[in-house]
Amino acid sequence: MTSHPLFDISGTTALVTGSSRGIGLALAHGLLEAGCTVVLNARDPQRLEAAREQLETSEAGRRAADAGGRVLAVPFDGTDAGAVREGVARVEEEAGPIGVLVNNTGMQHRQPLLEFPDEKWHQLLATNLTSAFFVGREVARRMAPRGRGKIINIASLQSEVTRPGITPYAATKGGLKMLTKGMCADLAPSGICVNAIGPGYFDTELTQALVADEQFSAWVRGRTPAGRWGDVRDLVGALLFLASPASDFVNGQVVYVDGGMTCVL
Repeated sequence: MTSHPLFDISGTTALVTGSSRGIGLALAHGLLEAGCTVVLNARDPQRLEAAREQLETSEAGRRAADAGGRVLAVPFDGTDAGAVREGVARVEEEAGPIGVLVNNTGMQHRQPLLEFPDEKWHQLLATNLTSAFFVGREVARRMAPRGRGKIINIASLQSEVTRPGITPYAATKGGLKMLTKGMCADLAPSGICVNAIGPGYFDTELTQALVADEQFSAWVRGRTPAGRWGDVRDLVGALLFLASPASDFVNGQVVYVDGGMTCVL
């Protein structure tokens, strides 16, 4: 399953929030291929169960089942601290100690700053930042006594740069970058590695309108040295590195997977 034992995470229980579709589901699929027992999480139980069935019946799911791995679905609201406590407890009861947490829950709302609704600001903060704090804190409380664990926050290209119409989103993703660094400072003495992945522009269900906009899509391709939109599978390699013993001395970092966009003017 691996080319080097440092990348072997088979048998690890991995919780992936916001994993009913898009990037989260792709990351969960990558962890399943690596031999993890994968726990999917989102708020919508029906959508989450459909994702679980999709993974379980995939080729990776069948191979995982043969090796003793499983795919579970545990719905809870990451913005509700009480629900997070109960949900994380249920995950460990049903799947064993969480060795890898991927904080992927997120949302976007595009609107000019002067017209941005108050409720959308609060919703973005809760979904993109508060959920990572609540879930990360609760999982870390269980990892710390065990002296090990990997927490991977899904940040964004917008943790570093922004453009008109997405100021609140960029603020939350910038906050997530600093939450990652702060969690590293607090948790590294307990053997927990906290890092982040910063995706650039990726072709997902949530970006279909942007991909279909030829003017914007051409801008993305022209602005990205790699000359294309990202495919969700492009994120799996960075995830497996940060989830594995290969990154045991990597802490508090954001790995940008953006085709080089953050490197050029």
